[in-house]
Amino acid sequence: MSEKIIVPELGESITQATVAKWLKNKGDKVFTDEPLVELETDKVNLEVPSPINGVLSDINSNDGDTVEVGTILGLISEVEVKADTEKKQKKENIVREENNNLINSDIERQPEPKIFSEESSDQDPLILTNEISKDETEIKHKVLSPAVRKIVSDKRINIEDVEGSGKNGQILKGDLINLMDLNPKPNERKIKYGQEERIKMTRLRQTIAKRLKEAQENAAMLTTFNEVDMSNIIKMREENQNDFQERFGVKLGFMSFFVKASILGLKLFPAINAEIEGEEIIYKNYYNISFAVGTDRGLVVPVLKNADESSFADIEKNIKKLSEKAKEGNLNIEDLQGGTFTISNGGVYGSMLSTPIINPPQSGILGMHNIVKRAVVLNDEIKIRPLMYLALSYDHRIIDGKDSVSFLKTIKENLEDPRRLFLDI
Repeated sequence: MSEKIIVPELGESITQATVAKWLKNKGDKVFTDEPLVELETDKVNLEVPSPINGVLSDINSNDGDTVEVGTILGLISEVEVKADTEKKQKKENIVREENNNLINSDIERQPEPKIFSEESSDQDPLILTNEISKDETEIKHKVLSPAVRKIVSDKRINIEDVEGSGKNGQILKGDLINLMDLNPKPNERKIKYGQEERIKMTRLRQTIAKRLKEAQENAAMLTTFNEVDMSNIIKMREENQNDFQERFGVKLGFMSFFVKASILGLKLFPAINAEIEGEEIIYKNYYNISFAVGTDRGLVVPVLKNADESSFADIEKNIKKLSEKAKEGNLNIEDLQGGTFTISNGGVYGSMLSTPIINPPQSGILGMHNIVKRAVVLNDEIKIRPLMYLALSYDHRIIDGKDSVSFLKTIKENLEDPRRLFLDI
């Protein structure tokens, strides 16, 4: 008896995916719900699990193939795997116990992972050669993201000696890149790749290119600017950071202030929280704030659902959670849908000023930038203040200049006097 491996429903308006990588080979034993193949969609990567215990008897789609929803990717032949199932269950129990230990106790880290074997010089320099049992390796593989698992598998990395920088010590893709120096240095690219490199764009990169171009072609985009004195927010964070972190287990960042200030502005100027559909304007009386996150795969924009009902602590927790999922490649379709307004923080990369592009079908996007001490005139005296330039790009078809400028001014006033955010004025 055989069971089909079928491309599942991928989310609203998504009908195709690309086979990113098979995680199992033909003939491998597999277990129910064990990931078999990784698919890449326009928005996220997802794993297709095995429907039954058995053996992967047939693979119909190769890495890089484009597949439709409902396509048969392969077949699983049902076989007796009782002994292996018991072994697998034992390993899963160990994994759960390890995760609990990670949460409830401090882990003593090795000061320096041994990357290369001293005994053998003819091995692939990307292989970590410290001794580790097969069972322990398989256990650690279970807590890796698909992107990390792919590197570990392709490069045959011994992950036992890799210190993870993620939550509870989880190994992230960046940890492997930094440790192994997988990316060649700028002056080595020509030596490694030659005069030119030709690499097919991922589906995510193709979607980013398509949507941003559509935004420029289909919206009457205009950008207005202002600057905000960040002195009071910086002071408030410094005075309350320790108490906030002890109480809520997360740092008080700048983003929660901007989310709260944006929501107050959106309530006063509802056209900025609206969208055009045909000949109608749809006003959104809910506030789902999208925020841009840069990842190794490209820019993704997860959504803080019903942010107007969230506290500062809830916003910071959700931002941290969604950012970690984005960087680990674990976002799902629901994390990316339903946004009504976007905030993009180019300041984390050092941007002084930019004109952000609208995230369709939304009608507005706020651009944050770096904080720089500048000389300003206050009460006829020159003072040094930490200033940030703000940029609001908007669709001029439904948002008038008066509303856009007033919206940005409202954000400025609330950020310069953050007490207003707690009074909802």
